[in-house]
Amino acid sequence: MSTSLQTELFHLKPFHFRTPSSSKRTSLRCSATVPSSKRSYKITLLPGDGIGPEVISVAKDILLLTGSLHGIKLEFQEKLLGGAALDATGVPLPDDTLSAAKQSDAVLLGAIGGYKWDKNEKHLKPETGLLQLREGLQVFANLRPATVFPQLVDASTLKREVAEGVDLMVVRELTGGIYFGKPRGFGTNENGEETGFNTEIYAAHEIDRIARVAFNIARKRGGKLCSVDKANVL
Repeated sequence: MSTSLQTELFHLKPFHFRTPSSSKRTSLRCSATVPSSKRSYKITLLPGDGIGPEVISVAKDILLLTGSLHGIKLEFQEKLLGGAALDATGVPLPDDTLSAAKQSDAVLLGAIGGYKWDKNEKHLKPETGLLQLREGLQVFANLRPATVFPQLVDASTLKREVAEGVDLMVVRELTGGIYFGKPRGFGTNENGEETGFNTEIYAAHEIDRIARVAFNIARKRGGKLCSVDKANVL
């Protein structure tokens, strides 16, 4: 599996429904670029928790329909992650789930977490399974598009003049910095007070690769790129 696979449909691009202005009939087109040498893909489904199973069920139907329209064969296998995995196996990311994900062409994740597991110790929280999955697959770049459709602009909590025409792509780094930095833990200072510490650290290659992803995407869009630090995570 390529180390550049990205986000929670790790390397298939989104699918879009388009209604041509010249026709009342709705057509379905796939935006993924499929190499002519490969027309078959294995996808690991991770429904997870909450609304996840419902979303994944519908997403699978869409993928099957899209594949049939483009002559692409898709094979699916379903695995456990998050709270569902905790309930069934006692860990948020079972070894067979990570192994299956690594051997797949793509991974489709539904959702993880819920009130049921909020009081668990950190290593037994559903979110820990997600972090372990990201680290295990080395999916360092998360792509998050933000688009406001004209039909929904008045449904936004933002003023129309602010929300109208928004078309952003957020490129979020996933595997470096505060998430996996060491050392981290608790201690005691010279006054006998409890202390907590965490480490935010990036290697040069981690900065280089996420910057390249962002710049390449910006070149295909408006040519503008803004660097933002999510300081609130600290």
